Amino acid sequence: MRVRVVSSKNEIPDLNPNERIVHLAFRASNVDFLNLMKICPRLRAIQVPPSYHKTMSRAIQLFLEMQGIDLLQGDVWGHRKDIDEYFMINDETISEIESMISEGLSIEDAADQIMKKTRLAPDLIKYIAKSKIAV
Repeated sequence: MRVRVVSSKNEIPDLNPNERIVHLAFRASNVDFLNLMKICPRLRAIQVPPSYHKTMSRAIQLFLEMQGIDLLQGDVWGHRKDIDEYFMINDETISEIESMISEGLSIEDAADQIMKKTRLAPDLIKYIAKSKIAV
């Protein structure tokens, strides 16, 4: 699974329309979110850093929810945008999440364990668990 990292609003018009998960590494305005949804109609999740999430307007949060787009909180640890524009989540991690859930572990407990191993954000792990795995 790959997460497209967007460092500035100037990158939004150049995004691939097929992007499904985007991490916004800048403080996006409501207009930036609307432009992102227009450019990427297949968008399913947007991840923002925790500090940005706290200051987001409630209106854009509700609008994203109505559009079926999950708003995730978290960072992409260790990612270098100058090397690759995508943050990759390897298949082994996704398989590990799947096996934990199939063994009866709750999504929250699986997120706690995976977070310690991979430094993925808990919201992203929960999103993967809900979207990739039939619970």
